[in-house]
Parts: sequence; structure tokens; C-alpha cells
Amino acid sequence: MSDVIERVAICGAGAMGSGIAQVAAHAGATVVIFDAATTALDAGRERVASSLNTLAKRGRLSAQERQSILDRMSWTSSVDDMGSAQLVIEAIVEDEGIKRILFENVERVIDPHAILASNTSSLSISKLAASLEHPTRFVGMHFFNPAQMMKLVEVVAGKDTSPSVLKTVIATSEEWGKVAVAVADVPGFIVNRVARPLYAEAFAAMGEAAATPEVIDHLFRSAAGFRMGPLELTDLIGQDVNYAVAQSIFDAYGGRTRYQPQEAQASLVEAGRLGRKTGEGVYSYPVTQTAPISGHEQASATGSSEREAYVTAFNRLMERRSSLPHEEERVDGIVVKWGEGKTASREAALHGCDVAILDWSNGSANAPVGFAASSDAAAETVTAMAAALDLQAFRIADRPGLLVLRTLAQLANAACDAVSDRVADEAAIDAAMRFGGNYPFGPFEWSDVIGRDHLANALSNIAEGTGSSQYSPSSYLKKSASVAEGA
Repeated sequence: MSDVIERVAICGAGAMGSGIAQVAAHAGATVVIFDAATTALDAGRERVASSLNTLAKRGRLSAQERQSILDRMSWTSSVDDMGSAQLVIEAIVEDEGIKRILFENVERVIDPHAILASNTSSLSISKLAASLEHPTRFVGMHFFNPAQMMKLVEVVAGKDTSPSVLKTVIATSEEWGKVAVAVADVPGFIVNRVARPLYAEAFAAMGEAAATPEVIDHLFRSAAGFRMGPLELTDLIGQDVNYAVAQSIFDAYGGRTRYQPQEAQASLVEAGRLGRKTGEGVYSYPVTQTAPISGHEQASATGSSEREAYVTAFNRLMERRSSLPHEEERVDGIVVKWGEGKTASREAALHGCDVAILDWSNGSANAPVGFAASSDAAAETVTAMAAALDLQAFRIADRPGLLVLRTLAQLANAACDAVSDRVADEAAIDAAMRFGGNYPFGPFEWSDVIGRDHLANALSNIAEGTGSSQYSPSSYLKKSASVAEGA
């Protein structure tokens, strides 16, 4: 089978279908967009034209290039017009029965050697292929919205998918400027499976009043480097959609996952607070507040020598972020250290003095400080240290793993499970989370920054502190940690 695809058909002229069509046409393919609804075709055509106009205004397309892309696209409500396509990509409603009817009609008109792909994000490729006349040419080709901007394509082989079909689809995706990763046919594939703890931990923290939603999102953006905080992201996705995916994947694995659907999110869905699309979710929209994030601790004035001591101690901690565990500073009789999964109260009992624990941070110059403290005196010390460097400090409830560390550790744990289950290898998972989830780093990249042995230890501490086995370190993590330690 040729690795070069020149003629493409897209089934579905909605936001995803028209976006994929634009990507293919932009790469030079001739594209037919099919939709049974003429109103959808009109809307899709306008959507593409608007997108290309924006690119032209930004100087990323010439007027001639814009017109050439439009000329390579045709729009139809007749299935027969897809007959010459070498690759047909289905991007319609996520309903197995409706998809099967479409595939039956498409198989009737296309060449037996043409590839048929589904953009499904949740349905089994093997199951969808079961009723096809030629299941060997069927494959998953999961784009991320908006397809014009998001780089990732998860390429999913069903049990009957031909290796040559998989090779061609990966090559085509890369020719279209995408990052293509081969994924096993499992619920959630990579991104929707591995990403679940990001949302679940944020809602768990909110439900426990560990911090306000604003602080939770602020720490993920400014201290961890995410483009959006997890709670504001669920408002953008839609609380109903995000919760339904969480419940679906949880059920598909029989509850054997690294997360549980959260009551705090279920309550939003039940109340009809679905996020941006309803004007109310975790936040109210439009968001007009421009004041600094509330909830940060204020420090009293300090002398120059005291300030210098705080700066020196804090800088030493920052320099040793990656040389965990057992790195700590004693300031004003208080132990200040990086989190290892234990609560500050537990650490205080072990040290015999007050303790403040810093949540994980990427170490950027202006990153806010999230922390937990065993006492108000310990909290005041961390606040003064942060103030000496003109940094915001946010006190988090004293909980195992705090907030950012606990979430990133559980994401890495879920990624390790995915490798164990042969969903994909480490490199593919890191690429998927960076280019499909917009993460600032892959979970394995992050694991290697803090050390896999430290990560496994932190997860064990979180599991012990919460009494929940879902935080127990993955067998793959423990194995890779011991290998790294013995290297």
C-alpha cells in the first residue's frame, strides 16, 4: 500500500470534520467533505473560510495559497461523491449505531483498498470494524480539537488492522504536519486515559476545600507551567462532557483506575452548571475579575539581615529541587522542605518541630509558592521567605501530597500503568500528553526530573496517608525506579 495519500474524504462537516478537512487540504490533498445535512455543509464551509482568512490576515498564508486550499475542497450531501477517495475519515456523532450505518454506506462506494478511519475518542476500533466487509483496512485516527491547531493524532490499530494500513496512516498524519503516535485499542487510548487524574485531583482538592478553585488553577498555570488550570479547562470542555468521559473510562476498566469520578464535578452537572456554554460552572462567565488571585498569605516587614537569610534559604531549596529526598532548610527553628507525600503534621511528628512543606514547582523566577504547614508559625516563615523574593505564597490544606505534587505523581502513575498495559511506550505517551493534552512536559519526562525512586516513595506516602490504594506506585514505576537506581 502506498504511503502517499492524495485523495481524502471526510464524513461530517462539524467543527472536527471541517477542521480535519482543512488540515488535509492545506497539506495538498484533494478533499471531499460529506454531510447529510446541507446546513452543516454551509456552516462547515464558512468555518473553514473564516479560519483561512484569519491565517491570511496573520501573514501565514498568501491570498493565492488560501484560494488553492479552498479549491481543493468540495462539499457534498451524496455518499457516492466519496468513491475515489484513498482515505475516508469519519468524524460524526459519537454513536456506535449511527457510525455503523455510515460505514456500511461508505464501503459500498469506495475501493476495497481504500482506508477507512474513525475519529472516535471513546469507541473500540475492533468493535466498530467487526461488521465491516474489509476490517483489515479500518483504523482509528483520533484528532484533537481544534484539528487545525492541535498537533497530535492517536493512530489506533484494531485487532484486524493491517500493519501496512497503520504505516500509511502514520505517514499521512506526519505529512500533514501532525505528531502521530501508535496506540493500542483500549478505552480512552492515551490522552483521555492518562489525563483523568488531572481533573479528578483538582475536583478532589476543591471538594476537600484544600484551596479555592482560583488558587488551584493559578498554581497549575504559574507554578507547574500548564496553559490552563484543570478546573477552568473542564469549564471550557463542558462539565457534562468531561464527567461523562471520566465515568465511561472508569466503568470500562471496572473501576481499576488511578482516579474516581468526583462528586464535586457530578454536583455541577446535576445543577446544570456545565461551564462556559451555560455561563456557570466552576466559575461564572464572562469572567471579569482582573484583581490578583486572592488567598495568598501576607508577610509582615522584615529587617535586611533577616530578609537576606530568607532569600539564601529559599534559593538553596530551589537549587536542590531535583536532589530529593532529604533536602531541607531550618529557618527560625522551622524545618522547610520539599514534599515527599507526607503531611506537614506527620513530618512535624517525625522531626520533633514545626514543619512547612513546599508543593512542587517548575522553578521559574516568578512561580508562586504553594505550601502546607503544621502550624501558623511555620506558615508565617514560608510566607516571609516568599515575600523576601517578591513571590506570592498560598497555604494549602495539610493533605498527603499537597496539590501539584499529588496530581503530577498520579498522572505519572497512570502513564506507567499504560506502558504496563502495552497501550504505548514512554516516548509515545510523553508526546501524546504534550501535543494532545498541551502539557508542559510528558509524565515520564517529569518523573525523570524528580527521580523515579523519589516518585515511587512519594506515591507510597500518599497511599498510606490517604488510605487509598489507587495511589500505590505502579509495578512498572517501581521496576524502572530500581533499574535507574542500579544504573
